[in-house]
Amino acid sequence: MTEEVLATEALSVKERRAEDKQKVLDALKEMPIIQIACKKAGIARPTYYRWRQEDKVFRRQAVEAMNQGVEFINDMSESQIISLIKDKKLQAMALWLKHNHPKYGAKVREYTPLSADDDLTDEEQKIVIEALSLSTRGVRIGKKHEQKRTRIRVAGVGAD
Repeated sequence: MTEEVLATEALSVKERRAEDKQKVLDALKEMPIIQIACKKAGIARPTYYRWRQEDKVFRRQAVEAMNQGVEFINDMSESQIISLIKDKKLQAMALWLKHNHPKYGAKVREYTPLSADDDLTDEEQKIVIEALSLSTRGVRIGKKHEQKRTRIRVAGVGAD
């Protein structure tokens, strides 16, 4: 073969690969499932993963296409839920309210951890010391931990 023929074949392979990559990206935008997108584009799944590994630009494009696909599916799902609400389907109404209305959503329980400045009551200190002693059986305590135990002892509670 001549160099011209080889160059033309190499160009056509690159063009075909670029077209195949674009087909996969387009399919991922509609259905963000790799197996389905590969099947729709007519390529093998290992080929897709090889392209992702070898081509950083394709990898970024694939991630973006999948994100667009997820958004597309979310929009479709939301539309279907709204249609079901219009049809007076109680489960759809409950789902919507649970995720979109603070009165019906999951109850948030506030948790405020104690800061280093908050003092524990004597009872709380005893519980903490007991828990620490149970969890550290057989573990040698270093100087840093020993200083903390001494500080607790000074507060009026024994560390052992």
